Amino acid sequence: MKTPIPFVCSPHYTVAPQWIVALQAAMPEEVIMPFDTLDAQQKAACTVAIIANPDPAHIAQMPQLKWIHSVWAGVERVVADLGHTHLDIVRLIDPQLADTMAEAVLAWTMYLHRDMPAYAEQQRAKQWRTLDYTLARQRSVGVLGLGALGDAAAKRLLASNFRVNGWSRSKKNVDGVNCYTGADELQAMLAASDIVVCLLPLTAETKGLLNAEKLAWMKPGAQLINFGRGPIIDDDALKAALDSGALKHAVLDVFAVEPLPPTQWQWSHPGVTVLPHISAPTDRDTASAIVAGNIRAYRENGVIPTAVNTQRGY
Repeated sequence: MKTPIPFVCSPHYTVAPQWIVALQAAMPEEVIMPFDTLDAQQKAACTVAIIANPDPAHIAQMPQLKWIHSVWAGVERVVADLGHTHLDIVRLIDPQLADTMAEAVLAWTMYLHRDMPAYAEQQRAKQWRTLDYTLARQRSVGVLGLGALGDAAAKRLLASNFRVNGWSRSKKNVDGVNCYTGADELQAMLAASDIVVCLLPLTAETKGLLNAEKLAWMKPGAQLINFGRGPIIDDDALKAALDSGALKHAVLDVFAVEPLPPTQWQWSHPGVTVLPHISAPTDRDTASAIVAGNIRAYRENGVIPTAVNTQRGY
């Protein structure tokens, strides 16, 4: 009988039972169990685990573990928590996640493009006033990060007739997108974009990337969407840019502390739309099928899927 595969997560992760059901359905040949139900012998025999931000102490209780498969695309917390682990960390790469993110990028870009924050404010003030309309083809949207999510988002924006700029750490080529690369070209990309969408992962290089200097590179009155990670943006610098009118509006879905504490300035700032980390929720069924396929291949040929580069953080 195969050693059970543990699902290792925080005890406060309320949807763990639903994940176990979905994972078990996707790989009926395996036995998926909550970590805390494994006995000492089972823990000692585990070579692979499925994780959702696990307690590092639980990972340490499985000495034969060779690799761990996250059910999320973002793994910066796992990389930070496990330190210099010998384990291969495999993150979720799900085409459905990219499609869902592209949908969100288009939706909230349209929200800003069609002046929805201004019309909402006018409604509160009981004002009946039309604002000037700008054609999509006259609006430039910059996408920070051209990985799987950024590539899908850029293509969705192009299909809606926006001019699209893209920036990435390493050189990328996306048909129809003005691609910028590296630190030397970041200023040009930000200066060329009316709306900037951040889809970057959180790494040592991207933490605090959008600071006062970088925000000042953006067009006067530009707008910002952050669907990456909260600490990529310097909150104090962002507030100052919004207060001064240098930036017109920010849609923020991610924050340094989540849930966002009720005392935080973003809740009440007229230039901010707060979202509760909902831009691209993972679909348990498609994600479980991908995890199952990777584990099945590992059982058959012993090959571990492409792992995270822990130096880069993704």
